Formats: sequence, structure tokens, C-alpha cells
Amino acid sequence: VQLQASGGGLVQAGGFLRLSCAASGFTFSTYAMGWFRLAPGKEREFVAAISWSGGSTYYADSVKGRFTISRDNAKNTMSLQMNSLEPEDTAVYYCAADRPRIGVRGDGMEYWGKGTQVTVSS
Repeated sequence: VQLQASGGGLVQAGGFLRLSCAASGFTFSTYAMGWFRLAPGKEREFVAAISWSGGSTYYADSVKGRFTISRDNAKNTMSLQMNSLEPEDTAVYYCAADRPRIGVRGDGMEYWGKGTQVTVSS
């Protein structure tokens, strides 16, 4: 089983990035998927989640209206489009998979990927 996150980088405030999560080794289309982030000195934070079908999406209040989560079950990939980035968005971003849904606490996720660093400069 592998979840590979990519797309992180350094961007100025107001800029954008698109993160991707490539999945393999499990039946991707039957899992809810989510993004979490971990910033230095802070606890893990839920960012966004999407249902197995892609029909339902959920966002943390801090990113609502700026970030968009999506998935492509044919390609076993999930994406997070991040617009209007703020320095407070700086963190390592992780993708996760679980069934039947993603819990906002992130506890007990069945699969975690390695993170990708996002740094937003002011």
C-alpha cells in the first residue's frame, strides 16, 4: 500500500499550489480520502476530505473557499487545489485514506502517505 503526496513547494502569499496524492495497493475507489497538515509547534489539523465517490466534500473553516479537494477514481489520484495561500498554511501536508469516512481528528486512519512540504512566504 502506498500513498504518495507531491506538489508542495515554496510560494508567496496569495499564490497557489496543487497537491496530488497517488494511491496504490488498495481499492482506492472504495475509500474516503483526506488531507491533513502539521505545522511546527502545532497539532495535526484536518484540511479537507472527499467521499469515496467524490460526491461529498468537507473543509476546515480555515481553508473553506480557498482550497478545493477532488479525486479521480480511474487514475487512483486525489488532488488539493490551494489558492490564495497564506503564511498560516505553511505545513507538511499528508494524504490519508479510510473507510467509510475521514474523521477530522485523523485518529485511526487506515493509510497515511508521506508528507509534502508547503511553505508560504509573506
